[in-house]
Amino acid sequence: MKRAMGLDVGSKTIGVALSDPSYLIAQAHGTIKRTSQKEDIQKILDIIREEEVREVIIGLPKHMNGDQGRSVDRAKSFGRALEKEIGQDVIYQDERMTTISADRVLQKTGVRREHRKKYVDALAATFILQTWLDKEKRSLT
Repeated sequence: MKRAMGLDVGSKTIGVALSDPSYLIAQAHGTIKRTSQKEDIQKILDIIREEEVREVIIGLPKHMNGDQGRSVDRAKSFGRALEKEIGQDVIYQDERMTTISADRVLQKTGVRREHRKKYVDALAATFILQTWLDKEKRSLT
C-alpha cells in the first residue's frame, strides 16, 4: 500500500511522518539524527522502500512575513538531493508555526521540557504532512 511521507528538515535532526494508506491521517514515524547528507538520505530511502512511500513532502520554514531565509535554502537543497535519488519531484509545504504548534501539544499533554526535543521534530513533520493531506483532500472534492 502506498503512503505519503512528511519531512521536517532541520540542521541537527529530520522529523519523519507517514500517512496511512488511505491518505487521511498523518502519524509521527520518528526522528533522524543528522550525520551527513548522504547518510541522511540513505535513511530516508530505506523508509521510502520499507513503507512504500509514493510522495515526499518537505516543510518550508518560511519567516512569518513569507520571506525565505537560510532554513528554506537548506530544506530545498536537501529536497533537490533527495529528488536525484528517488527520481521524482518532492513537494514543498509551508511549515510556519509547525514546531511551535508541536511544542504546545507536547506541553499540553504533559511531556516534560527536557523530553520534548525527542518528539517535537516528528510531530512537526506530522503537522506538515497533515496540512498537505487536508489540502489534497479539498482539491479532490
